[in-house]
Amino acid sequence: MKPQLLTEISVVGLQQVIEALSESGEVHSILVFAADENGWTAEQLDPLLQSSDIQILGGIFPQIIHEGQNYTQGTVLLPLPYVLDWSVIPGLSDAAADFDTPLAGLADQWDRLPGPATHMVFVDGLSTCIATFIEAIFMNLGLEQNYLGGGAGSLSFVQKPCLITPRGLIQDAALLMRLPMLSGIGVSHGWQPISEPFKVTESNKNHVMTLDWKPAFEVYRQVVEAHSGQTFTEDNFFDIAKSYPLGISKLDAEVIVRDPLMLKEGQGMICVGEVPEGSFVRILNGTAESLIGAAAEAHQQAEKAYTQISSAAPEFGCLIDCISRVLFMQTRILEEFTAVSGDYPMFGALTLGEIANSGQDYLEFYNKTAVLGLLSTSSDSVTE
Repeated sequence: MKPQLLTEISVVGLQQVIEALSESGEVHSILVFAADENGWTAEQLDPLLQSSDIQILGGIFPQIIHEGQNYTQGTVLLPLPYVLDWSVIPGLSDAAADFDTPLAGLADQWDRLPGPATHMVFVDGLSTCIATFIEAIFMNLGLEQNYLGGGAGSLSFVQKPCLITPRGLIQDAALLMRLPMLSGIGVSHGWQPISEPFKVTESNKNHVMTLDWKPAFEVYRQVVEAHSGQTFTEDNFFDIAKSYPLGISKLDAEVIVRDPLMLKEGQGMICVGEVPEGSFVRILNGTAESLIGAAAEAHQQAEKAYTQISSAAPEFGCLIDCISRVLFMQTRILEEFTAVSGDYPMFGALTLGEIANSGQDYLEFYNKTAVLGLLSTSSDSVTE
């Protein structure tokens, strides 16, 4: 079944489409990628989610993607002919939360299920313990299956319900879904360092307080203003910072990008995802050409990984791309979509952070990164 674009933004319009799909008798679950500007609330959506005869699972994102175009309003629906296994993990901003116990139980359940699978993971992108949670997934579920997902939420940076589940619309949580599909995953970002490494000497989850024992924003501002020729004011932090992310140095892996969103208490910076104390970061910058090139690289990686496990064509491509890449590239983001396109339907979301494993490397929560998944059902694929 192919992804469908619904331009009608009302919940009533969504309900009509879902009822028609339900009456067909061929659809048992629907993946939903909805745009934040639809304006849906839990009060509007919950009655539909809780009463539907078919599973409705997904997220509300800053923008959505369908066939090479991004949309600030509308919904992409992917009807599926089977019931999905899924789970919600709450408390994604609780530093004391026990993620291991529910994930270990989930791993035990899913390990018993037959056939190949891809794990789709959506999180509230404004939660403060996302990277800790992703590490817990890695420790409990491992990398035998591929992962694909991202951060739901709003560019207003106001946390609100953004994860769509049969229980209702929820926030500050994670939604895990087991798709009975083969997949090839590609990950790349295109940002390059423009500074020497700085040690993160004080941080608390996603709040970076000091770099090399100096106020974090003081260090950041000195580098960015010198490179950009721009000056930070009281109200333009994100306008400049969207072009200058932080890069966390990792051993034997690509730099993990962190998006600075806003200032806290004048000299600290709030990022999408944790920045561990004791880690080393560089300030990064890129060009439209380097980002488009990175998207092409993600496409090549995904195709190579997919052809190693299947001789059938992918049923569809799912692109999880950072919303701040759109803010940086403006209309040239369409060139990035072209770079990841192929002979398959394409859909996806523009997110607050991206989730994927790069081959058999460590599972990560990325920022400002393009993640492409090429997927097909096992019944239509031939594995080696």
